[in-house]
Amino acid sequence: MDTTPPTPASPAAPAASLPATRPIRRLYDLAYGREGDKGNIANVSVIARSSAAYAELKAKATAARVKRHLGPLVQGEVVRHELDTIEALNFVLYDALDGGATRSLRLDALGKSLAGAVLFMPVDPELEEQRKEG
Repeated sequence: MDTTPPTPASPAAPAASLPATRPIRRLYDLAYGREGDKGNIANVSVIARSSAAYAELKAKATAARVKRHLGPLVQGEVVRHELDTIEALNFVLYDALDGGATRSLRLDALGKSLAGAVLFMPVDPELEEQRKEG
């Protein structure tokens, strides 16, 4: 039995059949975030690391995508505010804290992890969808 590893001249599989493996970029690659709360409303700020990053965030980080990404954690509307002067986006998440800090039985009743959850959203959602299908 031949145990020699494949060489570039004799690849194990044709290159055309290998899936594209571009890394998934996440919002945390372009920005950092903060979260605040008031009652049952969470407020997540996504602050760009550069002007180029802000332009990309404005184009790709929509309120609809954030709501879809957070799924059942946000029961109400998501509203996005653009803060061009400081190159930041502010997402207001209604009905996102299970009633608020004094009512919620969630481990994170204040929603402090929501900024991290938003920053974990892929910058390019179509790339993630391709990987799920493959």
